[in-house]
Order: sequence, then C-alpha cells, then structure tokens
Amino acid sequence: MANDASAVFDTLSPAVSKGSLADPFTPPADSALWRKNFLLGAATASYQIEGAVDEDGRLPSIWDTFSAKPGKVLAGDTGAVACDHYHRWEADIEMLASLGLEGYRLSIAWPRVMDAAGVPNRKGLDFYKRLLNRLKEKGITTFVTLYHWDLPQHLEDRGGWLNRDTAYRFADYADLMSRELAGTVDAWATLNEPWCSAYLGYGNGHHAPGLANDRFATQAMHHLLLAHGLAVPVLRANDPASQKGIVANIGRGTPNSDSAADQRAAHLFEVQHNAWILDPLLKGAYPQDLFELWPGTEPLVLDGDMQTISAPLDFLGINYYFRTNVASDGAHGFRDVPLEGVERTQMGWEVYPDGLRDLLTGFKRTYHNLPPIYITENGMASDDQVTDGHVDDTQRISFLKRHLAAVDQAIKAGVDIRGYFLWSLMDNFEWAFGYERRFGVVHVDYSTQKRTVKRSAEWVAKFLKERKARA
Repeated sequence: MANDASAVFDTLSPAVSKGSLADPFTPPADSALWRKNFLLGAATASYQIEGAVDEDGRLPSIWDTFSAKPGKVLAGDTGAVACDHYHRWEADIEMLASLGLEGYRLSIAWPRVMDAAGVPNRKGLDFYKRLLNRLKEKGITTFVTLYHWDLPQHLEDRGGWLNRDTAYRFADYADLMSRELAGTVDAWATLNEPWCSAYLGYGNGHHAPGLANDRFATQAMHHLLLAHGLAVPVLRANDPASQKGIVANIGRGTPNSDSAADQRAAHLFEVQHNAWILDPLLKGAYPQDLFELWPGTEPLVLDGDMQTISAPLDFLGINYYFRTNVASDGAHGFRDVPLEGVERTQMGWEVYPDGLRDLLTGFKRTYHNLPPIYITENGMASDDQVTDGHVDDTQRISFLKRHLAAVDQAIKAGVDIRGYFLWSLMDNFEWAFGYERRFGVVHVDYSTQKRTVKRSAEWVAKFLKERKARA
C-alpha cells in the first residue's frame, strides 16, 4: 500500500486523479468503500441552511445575535434566509435521494423546538418529524445532531456554556427530542465540535457568543462535555434502538523541524485540538499538558462529572479538514508556520489527506476503548461558479477521492470506520465567513435559491450507482 493517500488513486487513472467524470471512481477491489454496510452520505446544519429565523415560534439563537453585530460576519451576512431549507425541505430531500446518498446528517435548531420555559413548540417539532419521516420513506439513514452551535439566546443571557445550568437544560432538550422523534433517528450525536463552541466561541471570540478568555474556554468545554454526558442516558432510555455518540473536529499538527522544541509544539497542538475533547470522553480525565499551554485555566469539576462525561459511546463522529505546521513559540506553546507551495482550498487550508489517516490510526493506539467511527464531516470550500448550467469543481473531486483513500488506508490498518459524510450537501451560511465560502456538492444561488448539482455530486452518485450494481 502506498504511504501517501494521494497516490492510491493517482496510480489507477490520470483522469480520475484530475477529477474527471469520464473515468468512474474505481477504488481497489479490496477497498472497504465497496462494502454495502459502509455508509456514504452528506451533512448539513440547521442554522446554516434553514433560514426562517422568525417563523413558527422559533426563538433567537446566539448566531442570530452574533451575526447582527457589525464586523462579526463577512459582508454582514446572517442566517436569516440561508438556503431557505425550512420551506424547501421536500425538494432538498428529493435532491438528496436522487444522488443516491445513503445517509443524511442534519441538526436540530434548539430555539425552534421549545420556548424559554421548556414548553415544546409543536410547529417546530412537526417540521423535524415531517423531515425525518420523509427521509425514512426514502430509505436514507438519519444521523441527528442535537447541538450544532445555535444555542438559544435566552440561555446565553444567563451565562451560556459558562453556566453549569445550561448542561441540565441541554439534557431537558435531549429528553424532549428523543421522546418526540424516537424511531425516526438511526443515530443521535449530542454535540457537534465542542472544540469550536468552547474555543472559538469563548476562547478567541471568532464565533458566537464572541467572548475571548482562555479560562472561559476551558470552563465552557467542561459544561459542554457535561451536557453530553447527561444527555446520553436520556437518549438511551427514550430511543434505545438508535446509536448514541458525539462529533469531534480533529486537527493534525506537524513540527516545522526535527528540533525537540518543535516536536513538543506539535504535540501540544494536538493536545489542544484532540486530547482536550477525546481524553475526557475516553479516559475520564483532562490532559494535563493542556494546562501547560494555558496555566491556571483548569475548569471547576465537581465530583462525578468525569464519570458522567466518559459514559460509553456507540460511535464517535470525526470531522477533519486540514493540517497545521507548527513551531515552538519560544515559551510554552506553538505558533503556525504556513508551508509554501502546498495545495490549499478557498479557506486557505492545506489539503493533507494523510493527516486524517495518521490521526485515526494514532487514536486506535492511544484509546483502547475507541468506539466505531464515522467521518461525519470532510470536504473543502472553493469559489464555484455556474457555467452553462454546470459547476466543474474538479479540485473537490480530487479532494474527496484522496480523503476517501486515506479512510480506506485507516480501515486496512485496523480502525473501525463505518461511514463517511460529505460536508456539505449544499453551499450554505459558513459562519463567520458568511456566504462567500462554498463547501457544497450542490451549488446554491442565494438570490434565487436555485440548486445546481456540481460535478462532485455527480461523481459521487456515479460511484454509488456502480456500488449498488455490484452488490
């Protein structure tokens, strides 16, 4: 097997390596991607696609508040309309099904389904019931994330994730949703990317609610993970047939040199990006190296918290996008050292599929209780344009091909990976970057809401059709 994931498919066909549709995606015959039970799907998130922020009893979220503040989001964009999915969901599901995608990962907007007193909002609940029932009718496996960053603003007004009570309110929310939607959800994920919620939201202020304090970040993370731990037994009780898990974004850090200081810097980078979340979940303790980076920021942890947080998982969702090259900052941390001459996406992120494989195989060595894994997000942004009714996103095809190769390599190395979700089904509100950055395999014209299937989506559909024919 080639060590470089990029080389696996390049050796098969020059046309495929360039992302051509003329030559179908043909992984090696022994690839796990041919398995019928290896799930291939696409993902979205509520605030990024739904719009309708003032309709049918939905309350304001922290992202409504944050994006309304001048200078917080590129071009002053908000999720007020987004992809108008709240009104166009039926056509969007038809589009999803027409591509042959086998799974759909979506999130529920907490502010849409209950009021400030915890009273259910029937109109909001009915939206998700209709959506999930239609997905089941289409035979599409449903992965539902309870929290993809759109915290109700009334909870942030009381401290948000800095307030321990928010974790208990999350358990109440999980209780309501799992009672109402039991039987329509194949897999529940409690949180999406708690690193982003804690660090970007409370550590550096890049995301809602826009606070910037390292001590806030570690305490917010603890309450996020506590919320997860409190929700898992509730989900198990109310919807026993479904899987229960959590989704973590992971980062590959590589040293800028062979020096001991740079090697240590790369280690600390991965402690901050990976072990900060995975150690509490899988080892029941925070990594002490984290507090070498941020001295004096240890969160307040009460008796029993870590046992609650480390309850067994049915699956672990992994989101991966890029690697970061780092060097020692000369003190107790690291600094980014961007490499020259490497392939990058519209986000400026390096395309580095080997990082996904290396992290997954490393987790298998580190965590002996590592649960089955789904790649719940992987994809890239590009400045896609519709030309003569088509979007030729060849870089994205190449990106997906190489990252799927990395997943296959990790499976062959013994990692239990059971599925892969593209990020994203369609272009959407990309948080602080607004509508400029396009991650979808379907193009969205935000002025008309017209959807145009990109070449990358056609490419995936061709592979799924071929796999079905071989079954």
